[in-house]
Amino acid sequence: MNHNAFSAEVSHWLQGLQGRITDAIEQVDGSRFLADAWQKAPGEPLQGQGLTKILEGGAVFERAGCGFSHVRGPKLPPSATQHRPELAGAAFEAMGVSLVFHPRNPYVPTVHMNVRMIAADAADGHQVCWFGGGMDLTPYYGFRQDAVHFHRTCHDALLPFGEDKYPRFKKWCDEYFFLKHRNEARGVGGVFFDDFSELGQAGSLAMLQSVGNAFLDAYLPIVERRKDTPYGEREREFQLYRRGRYVEFNLVWDRGTHFGLQSGGRTESILLSMPPHASWSYQNVPAPGTPEAALYTDFLPHQDWV
Repeated sequence: MNHNAFSAEVSHWLQGLQGRITDAIEQVDGSRFLADAWQKAPGEPLQGQGLTKILEGGAVFERAGCGFSHVRGPKLPPSATQHRPELAGAAFEAMGVSLVFHPRNPYVPTVHMNVRMIAADAADGHQVCWFGGGMDLTPYYGFRQDAVHFHRTCHDALLPFGEDKYPRFKKWCDEYFFLKHRNEARGVGGVFFDDFSELGQAGSLAMLQSVGNAFLDAYLPIVERRKDTPYGEREREFQLYRRGRYVEFNLVWDRGTHFGLQSGGRTESILLSMPPHASWSYQNVPAPGTPEAALYTDFLPHQDWV
């Protein structure tokens, strides 16, 4: 398959994935996504197009963003070449689907999923493709049942591609989604991989597709189980406080955010991961024995969930 045909195949699958996920979320929430199609203007650093879908103020989801983009640029940004110095300055194309869902009920965890491909033109003329992505769960109130289900679904999606994949990518996720400035995990993790091409072009794409296709199975049962749980002002305040950690990670540490901003991407779409409301308070330490304290002691420390 030539380069253009392969890129078209990946782009078609990504757009279909976005559609399947947003259709399912609309069924759960009862609200519709706003679909915002965009195209880069001539003369901008990147050329290409995308579709940002956003649901705000829903019954179940306070803000749910799911974006598809397919862009091309004359020069890879530094965030994409730190592991591939031989491609510094190479022309590239990047495409992917990225989502973050912020539920209204504090007992429903926030979730992130991303699947993407980057292709660059090497100096000898051949095209180099690599893949990245994964999904991770960020609860405000921890439930072992939910964490185990999420991780088992990730494990099963990766198992056909080698028994080593889930343990490797689970560890990678634990290490990546970590707020170094607070010495604290963002959530209970999941799986994460980047710069991946070791199964060849077709095999690596198949693995990416398996992860993306597993997302709804991993997340929706948790939503259904928790979305009608009664809550009050205390739980809401803790949810907003913990959402502040999400903002900190995305702005300070996330390579995807940095890639988008450094390469001249569409800022409104890049920042669709931000929650509609978040808060910060000084030295907020939950009282021992509370459900809020249990998040820090029983869920955020890295552990084996499968």
